[in-house]
Amino acid sequence: MAEDEPKPTQLDMPLVLDEDLTKQTRLRLESLKQRQDGEKLLQPAESVYRTDFIQQQRLRFERWDVVLDKPGKVTITGTSQIWTPDLTNPMTRQLLDPAAIFWRKEDSEAVDWNEADALEFGERLSELAKIRRVMYFLITFSEGVKPANLKASVVFSRL
Repeated sequence: MAEDEPKPTQLDMPLVLDEDLTKQTRLRLESLKQRQDGEKLLQPAESVYRTDFIQQQRLRFERWDVVLDKPGKVTITGTSQIWTPDLTNPMTRQLLDPAAIFWRKEDSEAVDWNEADALEFGERLSELAKIRRVMYFLITFSEGVKPANLKASVVFSRL
């Protein structure tokens, strides 16, 4: 087993771009005549990602694994409600705080992050894993980063 592979008791849950839901949500933005109060509409630099829990289970958050293959910044925000494919957008009050922010500087190979907020967010994901089968994320790309430049997952250990 390679040194950087997860241990057997750990679960590496990748965040996967949901291209269909991102496209549908962007179409909703184009067709919307009037925005509902508090509705969060998907912006051009935002995409919807998801992670599928194999089963509802008790997990302990271990770490974020985020790789940016070029300099830039991503902000990962979770949704407290299920984002449905029928174009139902989340309300701004349904977005989880704090968000996890990751960035890579021009002169560095390492990814930096807002550690305290990202750790708190990861711990909240552990709680949601007890009741969810799917978790949706809104990822905002900035400073030249696009979905193709990101590889992200959340690593948990089973309790």
